[in-house]
Amino acid sequence: MPSFRCKIGTADGRVVEKEFDAVNQDLLRESLEQQGFHVFQVKKLPFQFLRGTDLGRGTLAGRRFLSFNQELLVLLRSGLPILQVLDTIIERIEPGTLLEVLREIRQDVKGGSALSETFGKYPKTFPHLYVASIKAGERTGDLPVTLGRYILYQKRVEALKAKVRGAAFYPALLTIAVIGVLLFMLLYVVPSFTQIYTDANVQLPLMTRMLIAVAEGLTGSLPLTLPLLVAGLVGVRIFLRSERGGMLFDRLKLKAPFFGKLLIDYALSSFCRTFGTTLSSGIPAVQAMQMSRGTLNNRLLESRLTRAIQRVEEGTAISQALEQTGFFPSIALRMIGVGETGGSLAEMLGDVAEYYEDEVARRLDRLTTLIEPMMMMMMGLLIGGIVVAMYVPIFQLAGTVR
Repeated sequence: MPSFRCKIGTADGRVVEKEFDAVNQDLLRESLEQQGFHVFQVKKLPFQFLRGTDLGRGTLAGRRFLSFNQELLVLLRSGLPILQVLDTIIERIEPGTLLEVLREIRQDVKGGSALSETFGKYPKTFPHLYVASIKAGERTGDLPVTLGRYILYQKRVEALKAKVRGAAFYPALLTIAVIGVLLFMLLYVVPSFTQIYTDANVQLPLMTRMLIAVAEGLTGSLPLTLPLLVAGLVGVRIFLRSERGGMLFDRLKLKAPFFGKLLIDYALSSFCRTFGTTLSSGIPAVQAMQMSRGTLNNRLLESRLTRAIQRVEEGTAISQALEQTGFFPSIALRMIGVGETGGSLAEMLGDVAEYYEDEVARRLDRLTTLIEPMMMMMMGLLIGGIVVAMYVPIFQLAGTVR
């Protein structure tokens, strides 16, 4: 996700500069303004392709964040004052970025700041949705209930992510294995056989000559191919991080056979789960939709949803506005419409999310069931073909000797 340096004015009159991660500049500006900041400047940080991942930049991993929230919930339910709750967590937490952040949060809370306000100062550690949920719980006076609802939401999201990662792990491992074995055979095994056949001065079959030509071409062009490959990957990454490149890539992903429908179902489940959770926390519908928009994780879908949010602000029913996005299926629209009419929209959104989470799991099962045997067969054919091509001349030589 792109990073931005923002110059913002706080409620107490201070002007500060901080870095935030966001899908795009407009969404970040809206989010900051909703939190009560006055935004002077939002500037995208350059050379982000050299920064790598978010590891080590203060972002909490899913399980660690879940563990922190569960401990916080238990202490809040015990009736301890918030300062004692923070002291208890600080005493038990291991050294690191989170510990330093919590110490600063404790000092702010001791000085009279609200917990949500202090959490909001560290967007790289605490997501916007989490801060908004805490703020809503403080406003209604049922912070443990709101936090428990967020923990349930986080567990379901993490469970779905685990299914996606699990389904992608084995095919990715097989792909790496196939590429590694092919490179080993083409760069080491085939040249060894080539030297043997050269010394034997025999007429090689066509398939063997083609394989040797491929191996020699790969070996000879390696010093030039590697720098070009690295430069190409960097160039593609830079292009995909741009607004135009990202939009083009997101559009292509949705048009991909089988995978496009899977991505839409995953986006729908994430959006409905987040939207329902924020509504249950007491956040107004329009603001909840704006906060949930980033969970779609697709620029094209987010732009369509932005227009739907504008229609809701103008007075259009939520189900009708979502229908005009073009990617909400009719069954989801009917369920949302029934929930909106009956005053149980949050509960119905949870049902929609659960339905599409099951759809994602079913599609992932079908995908892994289909891909794994295909990749094994492809691996066997490629490696078997190389072995046969290299051993056919040996069999011919053996027949000549007899």
